[in-house]
Amino acid sequence: MDDEPIVRWYWIGDHLGYLGNLLADHAVIALVPVLIGLLLAVPLGLACARFPRLYQPLSAVFNIVYALPSLAVFVVLIPYTGLATQATVMIPLTFYALAVLLPTTVDGLRAVPDSVRQAATAMGYGPWHRLTAVELPAAVPYLIAGLRVAAVSSISLASVGALVGRGGLGYLFIDGFQRTFPTPIVAGIALIAVLALAVDLLLVAARRLLAPWAVREQGAGS
Repeated sequence: MDDEPIVRWYWIGDHLGYLGNLLADHAVIALVPVLIGLLLAVPLGLACARFPRLYQPLSAVFNIVYALPSLAVFVVLIPYTGLATQATVMIPLTFYALAVLLPTTVDGLRAVPDSVRQAATAMGYGPWHRLTAVELPAAVPYLIAGLRVAAVSSISLASVGALVGRGGLGYLFIDGFQRTFPTPIVAGIALIAVLALAVDLLLVAARRLLAPWAVREQGAGS
């Protein structure tokens, strides 16, 4: 095995469909929890901004969850969600994403100056209109910063799910290790890196589109 090359390119060429299926499965397992986490983080962040005493207890709970080893949480969930199911992997990843997104959501909402809120109210904006037209748009740079961290973390952690039967590209690591065959391992690492980079670039583009003023301010500051 000492003469085994790091990559056998013919193996990759012969398994493009297989690799594509694993990549698609990995993207779903990793990114759907981030989207769910965002949908939960926004109302929770609004509640924490409105009632500041909620923030510290909620933040502490999610920080504790974030500190739990992902594999241990997957194993604990197996009796309830089943072995080799998406739910076993996606539920913990949702909480991990929420632990990242809640603080950035709260920070974004708190960053809106009171003078801006008062000006919106003076212009006749009701609470809902002010939220959707002023506060949430102003919080977009913070939300996207949190999404970038949460998405890359989730893409990385999803591969651990292969140890409980559902891990997308993580199967390649197990396969390569069991057969002492490095090509699947290298392919898995490369595809995870490409997926993480692609998602991060999409989020950067979304930030430029949704919050161009933040990009201009960052450029002026530098």
